[in-house]
Amino acid sequence: MLKQKRYLVAVLGLAVFGLGYAAGQFSAFESVAQAQGERIFEMRTYTALPGRLDALNARFRDHTTRIFEKHGMTNIGYWTPQEAPLAENTLVYILAHDSRDAGQASWDAFRADPEWAQVAEESQRDGRIVESVDVLWLEATDYSKIK
Repeated sequence: MLKQKRYLVAVLGLAVFGLGYAAGQFSAFESVAQAQGERIFEMRTYTALPGRLDALNARFRDHTTRIFEKHGMTNIGYWTPQEAPLAENTLVYILAHDSRDAGQASWDAFRADPEWAQVAEESQRDGRIVESVDVLWLEATDYSKIK
C-alpha cells in the first residue's frame, strides 16, 4: 500500500508539473534551461506527520525555498494533492540542479547551514514535522521543453 501511495504521488507530481508547463506556467524556465544546457531534476515527496502539513508548508514558504536558492538549488514548483488522504499530509516539489553531483553538493551545504539548523529547530518546537521523504532524480527526455 505504501509503495502504491508513493508511486501515485510521484505520478501526480509529474502530471501537475507537465500540465502547468503545457499551460505556459513555466515558460520562463525554458529560456533558463536553454541558457544553462541540460539539467537534472529532483522530485521530493514529503509525508508530514498527522496535523503537521501546515507547519511544513510554513517552513518552506517562510525559509526553506530561500535557503535552497542560497545553496544553488532552483525551485521549480511545489504542490499538494487535492484528493484525500494525501491532501492531508503530502507535499511534492521539484528542484533543478546543474548535475546530480551539483545537487548533492548543494544538499550538503544546505544541511551544514547554521541558518537552516536554526529554522529546523524552531519549526519543530511543537514536535517533528516530517514522517518520511521520498526522492526521485529525473532526467529530461530529448523531447522535453524544460531541460
